[in-house]
Amino acid sequence: MAKFEIIVGSVLGASEYVADALQEILLNYEHSAEIHLTPQLSELDQTAIWLICTSTHGAGDLPDNIQPFAEQLKTQTLNTPFLVVGLGDSSYDTFCHGSIHIENIMLKANAELLFPALHIDVLNHPIPEDAAVKWLKNWLKNNQQIA
Repeated sequence: MAKFEIIVGSVLGASEYVADALQEILLNYEHSAEIHLTPQLSELDQTAIWLICTSTHGAGDLPDNIQPFAEQLKTQTLNTPFLVVGLGDSSYDTFCHGSIHIENIMLKANAELLFPALHIDVLNHPIPEDAAVKWLKNWLKNNQQIA
């Protein structure tokens, strides 16, 4: 089974709830999954699949708890496979810009995006965990070599 590092960027806690729900699914599929609320590059297994779950803060920024991690990534070359779940509010023109930003940083670091990012609009999904769980189960179903 696969190892997942769940990297969380959160301001008010919604991304943490989503991360918890995704961890539960991964554990049910007998994968290992560790949540990182204050991610540090040195603490992450670069051979694992990174599942980045982040909201957007302010004018399209990453939450404070994940900004140092994003800065660390800018000087790295990774071959790390990753997935992205973004939370946002489509009434703002910076909808999910935090997740788009971290995805771009990862791609510039030569990481491999395994599946198109999920951008959850909290206006349409008041319980964002439900949309994230459905997305992850779909990805796992289509990647039987991992599931």
